Amino acid sequence: MGIDEKTKAAAWQQIRQFGDPVLREESRQVKPNAELHRLAERMIRIMFAADGVGLAAPQIGILQKIIVFRFGKDEPQVLLNPEITWRSEESATQAEGCLSLANLAVDVPRAVSVRVKGQDLDGNEQEYELEGLQARILQHEIDHLNGIMINSRTSREQRKDLMARLRQVKLPGEE
Repeated sequence: MGIDEKTKAAAWQQIRQFGDPVLREESRQVKPNAELHRLAERMIRIMFAADGVGLAAPQIGILQKIIVFRFGKDEPQVLLNPEITWRSEESATQAEGCLSLANLAVDVPRAVSVRVKGQDLDGNEQEYELEGLQARILQHEIDHLNGIMINSRTSREQRKDLMARLRQVKLPGEE
């Protein structure tokens, strides 16, 4: 079932875009509560409506350490207070998009493998050992919690090109 244009436009209106100062702020640790359950549900709806594979709370203006993500067709997952506890020395540079950059892509170097720990919505400890695209997704979302965007992790030429493309893009629902 596809997402209608009105739902897509509403989702994009909630996603903070490059230049919004909240995207450069560091997020606060959280403790599981009913409010976080509602926030996670909202974030998952926005992520799906915007065709994303991950979303961090700062991207919707909330400076709390909560991310949602999905791996392929898997069910979406939620992680509170995620942190990278180990990264491989091996890295790879690949095109990476960001919903807060109108989903435009730039080449970003990332560790090929990572270990991430955090909690689920009930406060249970979670640990992931990931590689490839899955590792890239979590590194990207955790960067958002630390106020780091992909344009900070790419070359000067890529940043310049990205800024030029951003000036021309229209988000769903914009005239």
